[in-house]
Amino acid sequence: MTIHFNAFDMLVPVHQSPGLWRHPDSRIEEFDTLGYWTELAQTVERAGFSCLFLADIPGVYDVYGGNAEAAARGGVQYPLLDPQVIVPALAAATTHLGFGLTASVTYEAPYALARRFATLDHLTAGRIAWNIVTSYQDSAARNLGLTEQIPHDERYDRADEYLQVMYKLFEHSVESDAVIADKSTGVFVDPAKVHPINHQGEWFNVPGEMLTHPGPQRTPLLFQAGSSARGQQFAVDHGEAIFVISSSPQRLAQQVSGTRSALLEVGRDPESVKFFAMATIIVAETEELAQARLEEYRQYVDTASALTLFGGWTGVDLSDLQEDDVVADVQTEANQSALAMFTKDPDKRWTVRDVAEFISIGGRGPLIIGDPVQVVDQLVNFKELSGVDGFNISAAVRPADFERFERYVTPELRRRGLLPERPDKPVTLREALLEEGPYIRSDHPARRADL
Repeated sequence: MTIHFNAFDMLVPVHQSPGLWRHPDSRIEEFDTLGYWTELAQTVERAGFSCLFLADIPGVYDVYGGNAEAAARGGVQYPLLDPQVIVPALAAATTHLGFGLTASVTYEAPYALARRFATLDHLTAGRIAWNIVTSYQDSAARNLGLTEQIPHDERYDRADEYLQVMYKLFEHSVESDAVIADKSTGVFVDPAKVHPINHQGEWFNVPGEMLTHPGPQRTPLLFQAGSSARGQQFAVDHGEAIFVISSSPQRLAQQVSGTRSALLEVGRDPESVKFFAMATIIVAETEELAQARLEEYRQYVDTASALTLFGGWTGVDLSDLQEDDVVADVQTEANQSALAMFTKDPDKRWTVRDVAEFISIGGRGPLIIGDPVQVVDQLVNFKELSGVDGFNISAAVRPADFERFERYVTPELRRRGLLPERPDKPVTLREALLEEGPYIRSDHPARRADL
């Protein structure tokens, strides 16, 4: 058994643990410097991580209190830098590490995004993944040209066509051997091997050919994180790696097994898709020191910022409720699975205080605490109970918790043979993470000739 690890981070002061930027070990005030991120990339590569997975949102969290003041005050995913800009520098500073980039299909033309991802695939030597999202913020819709969000399920319907355009551009427009660079004939690209895609659909019209020749992977490795019913169907139709979040491995097991069954029904190999669960690890030399570190972290928790994060995810403002009020289920156009985790829990009625305390350290994923042996035992147990293939690791104190992973957890993983062996020669991210070839599988919809 091997376990793949991705570092789950974001170019912001606060990602998943509000208030922890104030901890003495935090260096996240350097988040706007290139050196911080190249050093982090090198740290997680040494730690045996397969990928640096960078989250992104196209708007400000302005639900809590009806404005963005709390987000600004607490640094809650604000200010936010553009992760796509930084990746070539991180690739130049590393050898094997892949990079997962979150990019929304709602607010950018597919033709432009396809060129950018193909460019990154070239410049990283195939170490790039695309985390496909439809976005969930009213603030993003307003600032990017819409009066309001596209309804939740319609966003996914539109995303299906968006992906169809992307597949035509990545897989079917420019043949692999189109670039010949023949100095004797003066032909750089064989025009007979470049094809317009002639796409005319409900939402998109893209008549021409791909602007960039195929990169090492052609189509970047496709991550997807939809957990609503419609989002899970989208993952079945498109995902190669699926990001899942729950503190309960038993609940994740239902989602993982259900998705694998659905993959089989649509003609895809259910074992070809990898699942990654979010987790936050607090580790020290002994269990007692790890627990003491957790208590120390709790001294820096920022409740208002935690509820700002919740409001941003769910579209629900809890600022007018009392701490002991139960969080009610409502219909929103935001992240429906994030809200359902708290409002449809069969085992618990979540109060405002419960929500704030739960997401203050590590967001919605499980906290794994202990000495190195205990941490690895918990990771293995979570993997076996849930059926996931690996973990997206979030750091509460950044970058200290990633450095502590390298110092304490990596040696124990290697001692047990749980980290994948790295080849001497770097490979594409698809090869490293899926342990298959560099190109998207033949049973994936991207390869269909009738697109």
